[in-house]
Amino acid sequence: MPKVLISDKLSPQAVDIFKDNGVEVDFETGLSPEELVARIGDYDGLAVRSATKVTADVLAAADNLKVVGRAGIGVDNIDLANATKQGVVVMNTPFGNATTTAEHAIAMMFALARQLPAANGSTQAGKWEKSRFMGREIEGKTLGLIGCGNIGSIVADRAQGLRMKVIVHDPYLSPERAGDLGIEKLELPDLFARADFISLHAPLTDGTKGIIDAAAIAQMRPGVQIINCARGGLVVEEDLADALDSGHVAGAAFDVFVEEPARENVLFGRENVVCTPHLGAATTEAQEKVALQVAQQMADYLLTGAVTNAINMPSVSAEEAPKLRPYMALAEQLGSFAGQLTETGITAVTIDFEGHAATLNTRPLASALLSGLLSPMLDAVNMVSAPSIARERNISVTETKNEQPGDYETLIRLTVQTERQSRSVAGTLFGGDRARVVDVKGIEIEAELAPHMLYITNHDKPGVIGDLGKTLGDAGINIATFHLGRAGEGGDAIALLQIDQPLALSVLDAVSGLPNILQVKQLAF
Repeated sequence: MPKVLISDKLSPQAVDIFKDNGVEVDFETGLSPEELVARIGDYDGLAVRSATKVTADVLAAADNLKVVGRAGIGVDNIDLANATKQGVVVMNTPFGNATTTAEHAIAMMFALARQLPAANGSTQAGKWEKSRFMGREIEGKTLGLIGCGNIGSIVADRAQGLRMKVIVHDPYLSPERAGDLGIEKLELPDLFARADFISLHAPLTDGTKGIIDAAAIAQMRPGVQIINCARGGLVVEEDLADALDSGHVAGAAFDVFVEEPARENVLFGRENVVCTPHLGAATTEAQEKVALQVAQQMADYLLTGAVTNAINMPSVSAEEAPKLRPYMALAEQLGSFAGQLTETGITAVTIDFEGHAATLNTRPLASALLSGLLSPMLDAVNMVSAPSIARERNISVTETKNEQPGDYETLIRLTVQTERQSRSVAGTLFGGDRARVVDVKGIEIEAELAPHMLYITNHDKPGVIGDLGKTLGDAGINIATFHLGRAGEGGDAIALLQIDQPLALSVLDAVSGLPNILQVKQLAF
């Protein structure tokens, strides 16, 4: 009988679901890291929320662990790389908290607009300072959303019900989806210039970290109020504190912080700042939903092998898994390649399967590809949720199959249409399981993808390779592999380099500034 440990507070009904499905369960919260390491070896599954840290040490001691279930969206507390390496499936519950978190953001906006926490403290202290707390009406104001996924779209709907004007910055939101939501899509500087309130609903990525800093705040309207119920780190807290002190930002409401638990923070101690201890998902209804959902998902996996809402594994049957696994890896890499290069909203995706790939069950392959494509842009995307997220964003997905092989016995080609351009990338398998990129934008190239890559487009001119090698060499960057391709002599060319470590921004700028270099992009696989 499989055995599961629940190490964080979950609904008691989650225990019942495990037991009803024939899974033995222990419910023990408050374990120290050392205690969890000592005990985890006894369990096939671990159910957590955010308190338990599933670290490399925990995973190393988890000899029998097959699945970690996160009752919630974010998996920042789980070492996903090590879990994947050890074959531990990591599941989450991506939709259970959306409404609750959206409602919390709206509540924080009201608290700011009417100074509710400060007014409450004053009144309960017996001061009755009625004239001191002059509020602002919500109706007629402009709400700027940074990010418009599951949660952001719910905030937009609720704000419109309050008769607010909603504007959005989300590079991956299609114009059609924006039209369906009745919102206006803008570039960040335009949003900053117009918004009375700004609410963040973006994942924390290299592209969004510090998206609100001193430079961004300088572009905002005086008196703007900022709400962050998404992820700590989206806002540079020190820069916001300075703007609050100067009066340029009239108020801020934060549910998330760079360091949590936030015992001390530069934002604390101000009457115009409202802070809550990461309560976005903290409602009875949401906790009930995610607890029951994660229990059922884990029980299904342990007893039948069914995989639902997995972060690091596609949803495939046990029979299909062996032959689909290398194709899954190839499809996800191709999607990730295109996704990391995409900087504007995606409108259409075409996936062409040729040769042996066309004879397989291509639905999980397409899901793996879409997951790779959307993951650089969105939070909590997995093989199951990726197709529905694409539909929600009005991304047209077309599959074609041609069992007749062309230049390769098996081939998957992805073409991504954005608001500005079309980009394609194709890959194959060598020896049945070794993924290779063989075509980028119609230019033939053969490259294996690795953890640290540089993608470069350039004019096909003498000296480019030498300049590039010297610049990286001077910076102490070792080139592991170097793959080249060109459309024709003297025309467009591309290079894919495997390097031993990521480039510092200064080195990236130096490479970008070399003669005949058109684009430089760091990629990670």
